[in-house]
Amino acid sequence: MNAADWATVRLTAELAATTTVLLLLLGTPLAWWLARTRSSFKPFWASLVAMPLVLPPTVLGFYLLLLLGPQGPVGQATEALGLGRLPFTFAGLVVASVLYSAPFVVQPLQQAFEAIPERTLEAAATLRAGPLDRFFTVAVPLARPGFVTAAVLGFAHTVGEFGVVLMIGGNIPGETRVLSVAIYDHVEATEFADAHRLAGGLVAFAMVVLVTLYVVNRPRGDGAAR
Repeated sequence: MNAADWATVRLTAELAATTTVLLLLLGTPLAWWLARTRSSFKPFWASLVAMPLVLPPTVLGFYLLLLLGPQGPVGQATEALGLGRLPFTFAGLVVASVLYSAPFVVQPLQQAFEAIPERTLEAAATLRAGPLDRFFTVAVPLARPGFVTAAVLGFAHTVGEFGVVLMIGGNIPGETRVLSVAIYDHVEATEFADAHRLAGGLVAFAMVVLVTLYVVNRPRGDGAAR
């Protein structure tokens, strides 16, 4: 691969890592709330989180452009704060990726939290463990496979993004050009050997992701033997 392609790989990895960390930080409390709440608004918020699963990525990218652009409310706020414009920047890619990959992090965490028996948390409460103590010493360790699944899926999904990152970031080498866009460029330029190298790397990466998920979620102990 040439220097430009290596720069694209590095930028994609940085974007995926940043997005995954932010989603784990923001998505964990949201997943915990969705798993424990009895609010009548839960279906609405759960549907909002899951929206990127059914929404075409170009639609999400289009509305993000309107929101983050110079005429949008978010764009005007970032301009007023001296942060500049987010579209066609790495920061804009991060915002778009966090929104688009949210269900791949929040949903595995929510399912892991929902699988924790209520009596386990009640037992911790009887030992005078406060809400935060119960969360960090009981819920988080029990939900560890969910955290692994969420991190792997969030990272992998961000690496594979195309429509959203193209709409909000464009194709600026060294700044917003990610792997999926680079493959598209190589194909359009009939540079099939370069496209094969990048696409083959993503195929191998996808296989590693799937094997990791199957290993993490594989039944253990007596259940596996039966």
